[in-house]
Amino acid sequence: MKRFSFSNLMLVLGLLFIYLPMLILVIYSFNASKLVTVWGGWSVKWYVGLLDNTQLMGSVARSLEIACYTAVAAVALGTLAAFVLTRVTRFKGRTLFGGLVTAPLVMPEVITGLSLLLLFVAMAQLIGWPQERGIVTIWIAHTTFCAAYVAVVVSARLRELDLSIEEAAMDLGAKPWKVFFLITIPMIAPSLAAGGMMSFALSLDDLVLASFVSGPGSTTLPMEVFSAVRLGVKPEINAVASLILLAVSLVTFLVWYFSRQAEERRKKAIQLAIEEGAADSWKQPDVRRARVAETA
Repeated sequence: MKRFSFSNLMLVLGLLFIYLPMLILVIYSFNASKLVTVWGGWSVKWYVGLLDNTQLMGSVARSLEIACYTAVAAVALGTLAAFVLTRVTRFKGRTLFGGLVTAPLVMPEVITGLSLLLLFVAMAQLIGWPQERGIVTIWIAHTTFCAAYVAVVVSARLRELDLSIEEAAMDLGAKPWKVFFLITIPMIAPSLAAGGMMSFALSLDDLVLASFVSGPGSTTLPMEVFSAVRLGVKPEINAVASLILLAVSLVTFLVWYFSRQAEERRKKAIQLAIEEGAADSWKQPDVRRARVAETA
């Protein structure tokens, strides 16, 4: 019988520490009582009541919209920054540029949020834009923050690529932009997907930056939850959080499933190519002997 080692014990305790509160949250989202700490039986009325809570559902839709915009913009900017850092090896200010790209990773969000707030106020006084802070300013702030994560992820992938493939394409007459879109982008697609999902999650979760650069009528879900929790946790908050956990779990499962299917297809293609190559190598001696016999 295999012994239950200390490392396995730490693994189980760590998983319980992470996922047990989520499980409790899901269970109490079906609590019939208005008091979160008092169990009143099973009920789905809080999920049904979400349809009538226009303020909470509006913040959910707003957060999802901003997260989608942020994921697209962060992937585009982060990929360009990563390409410059890995492919353009020598230019003036390269060290400074790399430091600026990765600065949001180590910069406290309070400093970043305050700096962006002062920037937007100064721009409004100078050029009249933005006239009011809202979805656009939150999107810009989140993109500035998330693009750094995408740049780090994509840079790691670009450094692992074989440059001979791109060089061969350019030797055959392909222009640099065509090589980038038809060869480089497909090879770094997994890192782009990872960066996009990370940006979506970070934007959906952010509270500090959104608190600084948001305005009236642009409350996001974390801001709504934070303001509600200060007055006591409402059952609707548990229901919303449970639905988000369900959505994230489904998306993660679908990504894992399709990735596994793609990996299996790739392995089968490689195995088929090896078998065809072996079959051709066995046929070649027979073909040579037939040609010798014909010439004789």
